[in-house]
Amino acid sequence: MARFRLVPQKTEFFELYCQASANAVEMGRLLVQLLAEFPDSEDLAVRIKEREHEGDRLTHELITLLNRTFVTPFDREDLYRLAGVLDDICDHVEEAADDIELYGVKVIPDEAKAQADVIHRCAVELDAAVRRLDGFQDSTVHLNRLRELEDEGDRLVRSAVAGLFRSDQDPISIIRWKEIHERLEDAVDACQSAADVLEAILVKNR
Repeated sequence: MARFRLVPQKTEFFELYCQASANAVEMGRLLVQLLAEFPDSEDLAVRIKEREHEGDRLTHELITLLNRTFVTPFDREDLYRLAGVLDDICDHVEEAADDIELYGVKVIPDEAKAQADVIHRCAVELDAAVRRLDGFQDSTVHLNRLRELEDEGDRLVRSAVAGLFRSDQDPISIIRWKEIHERLEDAVDACQSAADVLEAILVKNR
């Protein structure tokens, strides 16, 4: 029979969220390295997949803790949402890395490398904001930087996709790279979703 805790396990929640955001940073770093070193980067794809599994484990641990804690440090729905969007970032990064291998990509375009850099920088800012969640400290600077980076990501994906349709690549290659560029942008959007959740938590708990 599950045992419910009546006292908020504040430290446990915040430690797990910090581990999850740090894992996203590491996945972003590995993605940047993978695209920079491609095609000599097979081990990096494996490491990204391992990090994605670690993200799944942390999400499961967070949900388990939430389900057995009666009084939570902040709104239960926001706890679920934050765990979910942090996991989404890892999923999108892993899927983009997997697609590069699956589609038999030969060359990585500069736009994709720039997108990976944006993802990593987003994850760094998000991690800094998550670490200020304990005590509901102001993280406006980091959240604003995340919004700026999302705008940069939007410009990159639009430019990348437009360039594809202006290129002389074969239609299959265009479709494949369009999907990869959009997958990379999904990771940036997930970082922004996490920022929105964090902002909502701060507003509710000021």
